[in-house]
Amino acid sequence: MSNPLTMKLEQFTRLDTAERNRLDQLLNFPTETYAPRKVIIERGDKVQNIHLVLSGLAMRRKELRDGSRQVMAFLIPGDLCDVEVFVLQAMDHDIVAVAETTCVLIPADTMVELLTESSNLTWAMWWGTMVDSAILREWIVDHGARDARERLAHLFYEMLVRYRVVGATTDNSYPFPVTQELLADGLGLTSVHVNRVLQELRAEDLIEFENKVVTIPDPARLKKAAKFEADYLHLVRTEARDGKVAERAADLVPMQRQAVVQRAVRRVKDRFSSQD
Repeated sequence: MSNPLTMKLEQFTRLDTAERNRLDQLLNFPTETYAPRKVIIERGDKVQNIHLVLSGLAMRRKELRDGSRQVMAFLIPGDLCDVEVFVLQAMDHDIVAVAETTCVLIPADTMVELLTESSNLTWAMWWGTMVDSAILREWIVDHGARDARERLAHLFYEMLVRYRVVGATTDNSYPFPVTQELLADGLGLTSVHVNRVLQELRAEDLIEFENKVVTIPDPARLKKAAKFEADYLHLVRTEARDGKVAERAADLVPMQRQAVVQRAVRRVKDRFSSQD
Protein backbone atom coordinates (compact mmCIF):
# COMPACT_ATOMS: atom_id res chain seq x y z
CA MET A 1 0.00 0.00 0.00
CA SER A 2 1.38 3.42 -0.97
CA ASN A 3 1.63 5.95 1.82
CA PRO A 4 -0.39 9.02 0.75
CA LEU A 5 1.31 11.19 3.38
CA THR A 6 4.71 10.35 1.92
CA MET A 7 3.47 11.05 -1.61
CA LYS A 8 2.21 14.44 -0.47
CA LEU A 9 5.27 15.49 1.55
CA GLU A 10 7.77 14.45 -1.13
CA GLN A 11 6.34 17.24 -3.27
CA PHE A 12 8.27 19.57 -0.99
CA THR A 13 11.54 17.76 -0.41
CA ARG A 14 13.42 14.57 -1.18
CA LEU A 15 12.92 11.96 1.56
CA ASP A 16 15.61 9.41 2.30
CA THR A 17 14.92 5.75 3.08
CA ALA A 18 14.95 6.27 6.85
CA GLU A 19 12.44 9.13 6.59
CA ARG A 20 10.16 7.11 4.32
CA ASN A 21 10.29 4.17 6.71
CA ARG A 22 9.46 6.47 9.60
CA LEU A 23 6.39 7.76 7.78
CA ASP A 24 5.39 4.19 6.89
CA GLN A 25 5.51 3.27 10.58
CA LEU A 26 2.67 5.71 11.18
CA LEU A 27 0.38 3.44 9.17
CA ASN A 28 0.80 0.68 11.76
CA PHE A 29 -1.31 2.52 14.30
CA PRO A 30 -5.02 1.63 14.68
CA THR A 31 -7.46 2.87 12.08
CA GLU A 32 -11.08 3.88 12.33
CA THR A 33 -13.65 4.04 9.56
CA TYR A 34 -16.38 6.67 9.65
CA ALA A 35 -19.70 6.47 7.85
CA PRO A 36 -20.84 9.35 5.63
CA ARG A 37 -21.92 12.42 7.65
CA LYS A 38 -20.28 11.00 10.77
CA VAL A 39 -18.42 13.61 12.82
CA ILE A 40 -14.77 12.53 13.04
CA ILE A 41 -13.67 15.36 15.34
CA GLU A 42 -16.09 17.77 16.95
CA ARG A 43 -15.57 21.44 17.62
CA GLY A 44 -14.15 21.83 21.13
CA ASP A 45 -12.57 18.36 21.22
CA LYS A 46 -9.16 18.06 22.82
CA VAL A 47 -7.62 15.56 20.47
CA GLN A 48 -5.28 12.83 21.74
CA ASN A 49 -4.63 11.32 18.31
CA ILE A 50 -3.76 12.95 15.00
CA HIS A 51 -6.12 11.77 12.26
CA LEU A 52 -4.47 10.99 8.91
CA VAL A 53 -6.90 10.32 6.05
CA LEU A 54 -6.06 7.03 4.34
CA SER A 55 -9.13 6.69 2.12
CA GLY A 56 -12.40 8.43 1.47
CA LEU A 57 -13.26 12.12 1.69
CA ALA A 58 -13.79 14.40 4.68
CA MET A 59 -14.41 18.11 5.16
CA ARG A 60 -13.69 20.95 7.53
CA ARG A 61 -17.04 22.43 8.54
CA LYS A 62 -18.24 25.21 10.80
CA GLU A 63 -21.87 25.30 11.89
CA LEU A 64 -23.37 28.48 13.29
CA ARG A 65 -26.07 28.77 15.95
CA ASP A 66 -28.75 29.46 13.35
CA GLY A 67 -27.95 26.17 11.62
CA SER A 68 -26.12 27.65 8.65
CA ARG A 69 -22.91 25.91 7.64
CA GLN A 70 -19.67 26.70 5.89
CA VAL A 71 -17.44 24.04 4.34
CA MET A 72 -13.86 25.32 4.55
CA ALA A 73 -11.89 22.48 2.98
CA PHE A 74 -12.12 18.98 1.56
CA LEU A 75 -9.65 16.46 2.99
CA ILE A 76 -8.36 13.63 0.82
CA PRO A 77 -5.90 10.76 1.42
CA GLY A 78 -2.61 12.11 2.76
CA ASP A 79 -4.21 15.03 4.60
CA LEU A 80 -3.83 15.45 8.37
CA CYS A 81 -7.11 16.55 9.91
CA ASP A 82 -5.97 18.04 13.19
CA VAL A 83 -2.22 18.61 13.37
CA GLU A 84 -2.91 22.19 14.54
CA VAL A 85 -3.98 20.96 17.99
CA PHE A 86 -0.30 20.89 18.96
CA VAL A 87 -0.62 24.62 19.42
CA LEU A 88 -4.35 25.32 19.72
CA GLN A 89 -5.21 22.51 22.19
CA ALA A 90 -8.84 22.20 21.03
CA MET A 91 -10.55 22.10 17.64
CA ASP A 92 -12.41 25.25 16.57
CA HIS A 93 -14.38 23.47 13.81
CA ASP A 94 -15.73 20.04 12.94
CA ILE A 95 -14.14 17.36 10.76
CA VAL A 96 -16.91 15.37 9.09
CA ALA A 97 -16.83 12.35 6.77
CA VAL A 98 -18.34 13.14 3.37
CA ALA A 99 -18.06 9.53 2.20
CA GLU A 100 -16.95 6.45 4.08
CA THR A 101 -13.57 7.60 5.35
CA THR A 102 -10.77 5.67 7.03
CA CYS A 103 -8.23 7.47 9.22
CA VAL A 104 -5.16 6.17 10.98
CA LEU A 105 -5.04 7.45 14.57
CA ILE A 106 -1.51 8.61 15.32
CA PRO A 107 -0.79 9.34 19.01
CA ALA A 108 0.12 12.98 19.48
CA ASP A 109 3.28 11.98 21.37
CA THR A 110 4.42 9.94 18.37
CA MET A 111 3.98 12.92 16.09
CA VAL A 112 5.99 15.10 18.48
CA GLU A 113 8.79 12.51 18.45
CA LEU A 114 8.77 12.36 14.66
CA LEU A 115 9.06 16.14 14.40
CA THR A 116 12.10 16.18 16.69
CA GLU A 117 13.89 13.27 14.99
CA SER A 118 14.31 14.76 11.52
CA SER A 119 14.55 18.42 10.59
CA ASN A 120 13.69 17.45 7.01
CA LEU A 121 10.41 15.85 8.09
CA THR A 122 9.70 18.82 10.35
CA TRP A 123 10.07 21.20 7.41
CA ALA A 124 7.92 18.93 5.25
CA MET A 125 5.17 18.84 7.89
CA TRP A 126 5.27 22.62 8.19
CA TRP A 127 5.05 22.83 4.40
CA GLY A 128 1.88 20.70 4.53
CA THR A 129 0.34 22.98 7.15
CA MET A 130 1.26 26.09 5.18
CA VAL A 131 -0.28 24.62 2.01
CA ASP A 132 -3.52 23.95 3.92
CA SER A 133 -3.56 27.62 4.89
CA ALA A 134 -2.82 28.66 1.32
CA ILE A 135 -5.76 26.61 0.04
CA LEU A 136 -8.02 28.34 2.57
CA ARG A 137 -6.77 31.72 1.35
CA GLU A 138 -7.53 30.71 -2.23
CA TRP A 139 -11.07 29.76 -1.22
CA ILE A 140 -11.45 33.26 0.26
CA VAL A 141 -10.43 34.64 -3.14
CA ASP A 142 -13.11 32.40 -4.66
CA HIS A 143 -15.79 34.03 -2.55
CA GLY A 144 -14.63 37.57 -3.20
CA ALA A 145 -13.31 37.65 -6.74
CA ARG A 146 -14.54 34.69 -8.84
CA ASP A 147 -17.96 34.18 -10.36
CA ALA A 148 -19.90 30.95 -9.82
CA ARG A 149 -18.61 29.28 -13.00
CA GLU A 150 -15.00 30.03 -12.10
CA ARG A 151 -15.48 28.85 -8.51
CA LEU A 152 -16.75 25.43 -9.53
CA ALA A 153 -14.21 25.02 -12.32
CA HIS A 154 -11.42 26.09 -9.95
CA LEU A 155 -12.48 23.57 -7.29
CA PHE A 156 -12.67 20.68 -9.77
CA TYR A 157 -9.23 21.51 -11.16
CA GLU A 158 -7.70 21.92 -7.71
CA MET A 159 -9.05 18.54 -6.64
CA LEU A 160 -7.66 16.94 -9.80
CA VAL A 161 -4.19 18.26 -8.98
CA ARG A 162 -4.38 17.21 -5.33
CA TYR A 163 -5.65 13.72 -6.15
CA ARG A 164 -2.94 13.33 -8.81
CA VAL A 165 -0.24 14.20 -6.27
CA VAL A 166 -1.26 11.25 -4.05
CA GLY A 167 -1.79 8.89 -6.98
CA ALA A 168 -5.57 8.63 -6.58
CA THR A 169 -6.78 9.37 -10.11
CA THR A 170 -7.57 7.20 -13.12
CA ASP A 171 -7.46 8.86 -16.54
CA ASN A 172 -8.20 12.29 -15.09
CA SER A 173 -11.04 10.88 -13.00
CA TYR A 174 -11.23 11.03 -9.23
CA PRO A 175 -13.77 10.11 -6.54
CA PHE A 176 -15.72 13.13 -5.35
CA PRO A 177 -18.95 12.02 -3.66
CA VAL A 178 -20.23 15.46 -2.77
CA THR A 179 -23.79 16.72 -3.00
CA GLN A 180 -24.80 19.97 -4.62
CA GLU A 181 -25.69 21.19 -1.15
CA LEU A 182 -22.12 20.61 0.07
CA LEU A 183 -20.70 22.34 -2.98
CA ALA A 184 -22.99 25.27 -2.21
CA ASP A 185 -21.82 25.35 1.43
CA GLY A 186 -18.20 25.37 0.31
CA LEU A 187 -18.46 27.91 -2.50
CA GLY A 188 -20.89 30.41 -1.01
CA LEU A 189 -23.63 29.67 -3.54
CA THR A 190 -27.15 28.30 -3.43
CA SER A 191 -27.86 24.70 -4.40
CA VAL A 192 -29.98 25.97 -7.29
CA HIS A 193 -27.09 28.08 -8.58
CA VAL A 194 -24.67 25.15 -8.23
CA ASN A 195 -27.05 22.93 -10.20
CA ARG A 196 -27.30 25.46 -13.02
CA VAL A 197 -23.53 25.95 -13.28
CA LEU A 198 -22.87 22.19 -13.17
CA GLN A 199 -25.22 21.77 -16.12
CA GLU A 200 -23.32 24.51 -17.99
CA LEU A 201 -19.93 22.88 -17.31
CA ARG A 202 -21.29 19.51 -18.45
CA ALA A 203 -22.79 21.04 -21.59
CA GLU A 204 -19.42 22.58 -22.45
CA ASP A 205 -17.76 19.19 -21.90
CA LEU A 206 -15.53 20.69 -19.22
CA ILE A 207 -16.51 18.08 -16.62
CA GLU A 208 -18.33 14.81 -16.30
CA PHE A 209 -19.89 14.11 -12.90
CA GLU A 210 -21.45 10.67 -12.71
CA ASN A 211 -21.74 8.03 -9.98
CA LYS A 212 -19.82 10.16 -7.47
CA VAL A 213 -16.81 10.39 -9.81
CA VAL A 214 -15.55 13.54 -11.52
CA THR A 215 -13.86 13.20 -14.91
CA ILE A 216 -12.04 16.06 -16.61
CA PRO A 217 -12.07 15.38 -20.39
CA ASP A 218 -9.63 18.18 -21.20
CA PRO A 219 -7.75 19.59 -18.17
CA ALA A 220 -6.26 22.45 -20.21
CA ARG A 221 -9.72 23.74 -21.13
CA LEU A 222 -10.95 23.49 -17.54
CA LYS A 223 -7.83 25.26 -16.28
CA LYS A 224 -8.47 28.12 -18.69
CA ALA A 225 -12.13 28.35 -17.65
CA ALA A 226 -11.11 28.44 -13.99
CA LYS A 227 -8.28 30.95 -14.56
CA PHE A 228 -6.33 28.54 -12.40
CA GLU A 229 -2.84 29.34 -11.15
CA ALA A 230 -1.16 26.53 -9.21
CA ASP A 231 1.35 28.56 -7.23
CA TYR A 232 -0.73 28.48 -4.03
CA LEU A 233 -0.34 24.68 -3.88
CA HIS A 234 3.44 25.11 -3.62
CA LEU A 235 4.25 21.87 -5.45
CA VAL A 236 7.94 22.63 -5.34
CA ARG A 237 9.34 19.50 -6.95
CA THR A 238 6.66 19.31 -9.63
CA GLU A 239 7.28 22.94 -10.57
CA ALA A 240 11.00 22.21 -10.74
CA ARG A 241 10.42 18.96 -12.68
CA ASP A 242 12.51 17.23 -10.01
CA GLY A 243 12.52 13.47 -10.52
CA LYS A 244 9.67 11.02 -10.99
CA VAL A 245 7.68 12.73 -8.22
CA ALA A 246 7.02 15.55 -10.69
CA GLU A 247 5.52 13.23 -13.29
CA ARG A 248 2.29 12.73 -11.37
CA ALA A 249 1.03 16.26 -12.01
CA ALA A 250 3.56 17.81 -14.41
CA ASP A 251 0.98 18.25 -17.17
CA LEU A 252 -1.29 20.18 -14.80
CA VAL A 253 1.27 22.47 -13.13
CA PRO A 254 3.58 24.80 -15.07
CA MET A 255 7.34 24.63 -14.65
CA GLN A 256 8.99 27.36 -12.58
CA ARG A 257 10.68 30.05 -14.65
CA GLN A 258 13.98 29.26 -12.97
CA ALA A 259 13.61 25.59 -13.83
CA VAL A 260 12.79 26.50 -17.44
CA VAL A 261 15.95 28.58 -17.70
CA GLN A 262 18.07 25.89 -16.06
CA ARG A 263 16.72 23.26 -18.42
CA ALA A 264 17.42 25.47 -21.45
CA VAL A 265 20.98 26.06 -20.23
CA ARG A 266 21.50 22.31 -19.82
CA ARG A 267 20.28 21.71 -23.39
CA VAL A 268 22.73 24.28 -24.75
CA LYS A 269 25.60 22.78 -22.74
CA ASP A 270 24.70 19.29 -23.89
CA ARG A 271 24.59 20.44 -27.50
CA PHE A 272 28.03 22.01 -27.31
CA SER A 273 29.39 18.98 -25.46
CA SER A 274 28.16 16.69 -28.20
CA GLN A 275 30.00 18.76 -30.80
CA ASP A 276 33.37 18.41 -29.02
